[in-house]
Amino acid sequence: MKNTTVFPLWDDPNSTKICFYEASDKRGDGTVVIFAGGGYKMRADYEESDYALRLNEFGLHVFTVDYRVAPDRFPLPLLDARRAVRFVRKNAERFGIDPSKVAVMGSSAGGHLAALLSTYRAPIEGEGVDETDTFDCSPDAEILCYPVITLSEDHRHKWSAINLLGEREKELAAALSPDLIADEKTPRTFLWHTANDELVPVKNSIRFVERLTSLGVPVEYHIFPDGRHGLGLAKENPYVARWTELLRGWLIANGWLEE
Repeated sequence: MKNTTVFPLWDDPNSTKICFYEASDKRGDGTVVIFAGGGYKMRADYEESDYALRLNEFGLHVFTVDYRVAPDRFPLPLLDARRAVRFVRKNAERFGIDPSKVAVMGSSAGGHLAALLSTYRAPIEGEGVDETDTFDCSPDAEILCYPVITLSEDHRHKWSAINLLGEREKELAAALSPDLIADEKTPRTFLWHTANDELVPVKNSIRFVERLTSLGVPVEYHIFPDGRHGLGLAKENPYVARWTELLRGWLIANGWLEE
């Protein structure tokens, strides 16, 4: 694939990888770190490479992360995600980006991981191993596409919770539900979902939006009336596919992109 470079997130070359997608016509100094969905069981390529290439078209340099999934459990996916944001900030000058304009983006379970990066503040085992870990892992913005949010309610996505938490599901679910743990430090948010999503109920997004607005966190959200789960760029649904242009406008408004 053109204009991509893969890096290990730790010194071990076999560790989790981050892939840099370089825009050929760069038109902004912000960046986006992308986490594909897949129920914490796999990672759907079309929710990372397709997104990355679309954002490249907008003029953004972006990254995708092959974070760990089941049978690996929490906190390993979050450890990978935090490390990815730290890696990007540490190497911001090298990549030609502003370290204060690092957004995270995720779909479905990847949306949960992005939201967890934005809301879960506690330290986790495996951090603090080197200089990279001295950089801030909290994103400056988040972009959530039909996200899993709650792990502890009736409208949760059961398999995301089980794959992430395993036997500790009941113990950890509430503490890892962004609708319950979001605070005033949660970054500005762009979110979209479809009202009749059959796998991850739209109530996930509604509850998160309600929480963010109650905290005064800037949020733009779009709930489209119709569309299956996992639409990605929504090429099959032109009405929903407008979400990428809505996102482009939001990125411009927030300084990630130039007009």
